[in-house]
Amino acid sequence: MARLLLLLLLLAAGPAMAQPPPEIAAGLARIGRVIAPPPTGALYAPLHGREPWEGVTVTRDARYGTDPRHRLDVFTPATRPTQPLPVLVFIHGGGFVAGDKQGPDGSPFYANVGVWAARNGMIGVNITYRLAPAHPYPAAQEDVAAALSWVSANIAAHGGDPARVILSGHSAGAIHAALYAAEPRFHPAGVAPPVAYAFVSGLFDFTGADMAANDNAYLGAEAAARSPLPGLTRVTQPIFLAHGTLDPERFVQHSVRAREVLCAAGRCPTAVTLEGHSHISEVYAIGTADTSLTAPLLAFIRR
Repeated sequence: MARLLLLLLLLAAGPAMAQPPPEIAAGLARIGRVIAPPPTGALYAPLHGREPWEGVTVTRDARYGTDPRHRLDVFTPATRPTQPLPVLVFIHGGGFVAGDKQGPDGSPFYANVGVWAARNGMIGVNITYRLAPAHPYPAAQEDVAAALSWVSANIAAHGGDPARVILSGHSAGAIHAALYAAEPRFHPAGVAPPVAYAFVSGLFDFTGADMAANDNAYLGAEAAARSPLPGLTRVTQPIFLAHGTLDPERFVQHSVRAREVLCAAGRCPTAVTLEGHSHISEVYAIGTADTSLTAPLLAFIRR
């Protein structure tokens, strides 16, 4: 307990870090290159505050469609901004078949993303979407389009600028964001397109042999043809790519491959490798003193 208290004090008072603090890094190394939310959450939850968050106001469960999962949360600075702020829209992961914008009672995840956005000069929007297998492709892309339409129509009332939306996602959420970006047919008429995209540990090319059962549950028999990577080479907005060194190997390979293909097309992304981070820790660390992801992401957004 004394060691944990010391770690919390260091994180609260010390300088920002570009990698996990030593005790957490050791825990992540023990967990290994697997997708393990509960043990990873046990490492990071003590580093986050609990709602209500100082300096942040949250509007919960705004409805952007008719399905029970068509819900989003809006995180705003408690002090009304004098100028409209950029908007970070975040899509959670869950392997296409699970996940939510907010964990069980008391969980700081993924509210930590919206809180971080609101504390760093943005409006944060976390969305929940329909899941496979009941709702296969392109249900989530339709949901992203509907959520962005809601943002376009409503975010000004929360202090946000509907013309400065950054669409981001993690894991399956990154894939959904990439599929949306790659296919203009999903983009709603009259809605300003995102000004940038941020994909954290996504998968981008389904022509290989590394498909998982959850991938097939969402993408179906036409998964190869639905790969977002070809379409991403035609995206004109800036793209941010990130993955952790403890990510499962296929996520590393997909990120590296996406960077190579985009650069070959003259569309080099901002690419970041998160040393010592796992598939889950990279996002659970958002809002802590570990700025491995947030420092380059914030620089990307503010460029």
